[in-house]
Amino acid sequence: MNAADILQHPSQLIPSVDYRRERWRNGLGWTREILRLPLQGEDWALRLSIAEIESDAAFSSFPGVDRELVLLHGNGVRLRFDDGRLDEALPPHGRVRFAGEQALHGELVDGTTHDFNLMWRRDTLTAQLLHRPIVGPMYFFTEPDVAWAIHLLAGQARFDADAGLPPMQQGDTAWLAAGARRRHALHGGGELLAIRLGPAVP
Repeated sequence: MNAADILQHPSQLIPSVDYRRERWRNGLGWTREILRLPLQGEDWALRLSIAEIESDAAFSSFPGVDRELVLLHGNGVRLRFDDGRLDEALPPHGRVRFAGEQALHGELVDGTTHDFNLMWRRDTLTAQLLHRPIVGPMYFFTEPDVAWAIHLLAGQARFDADAGLPPMQQGDTAWLAAGARRRHALHGGGELLAIRLGPAVP
């Protein structure tokens, strides 16, 4: 699997209404898939989704994959790992990063949660997730080996016209493809998750 092919997937806006709802790999919950690359099959290198955790449940195993989970809605979830580690994703947007092959159980603090779920194959990609308010224009720089995924947590935003992307509404996700070095300016108000993606370091 070639990192360049993943990172240079064409830029696009993915409206929240187009997210595809499907069962977890282990069948114990539901997720709304935002994007997977490559687009077809289970042998993906990158996957963005929103997990719907309705009850305490074991998480699916994803060997070779690193993960980061960010609370979007709800009162939080505790991640109890089989090795004794305990992490919590609590309001407003708590986050936990972990290896996909680690055995763990999710325990709801008080009621259903929706959680942004970033997964990437560690032998192919690196990922850095940032949580930022939108204050004035924000700039994202794509390069031959750097792409960005932008998930709008709240508010409204739009890229400059030359990006060729429609305006973003709350819950939408934009993919900015790697390629020639380019500055993407985002205008609006609210807050977002910004994921910087590059090739795995040998």
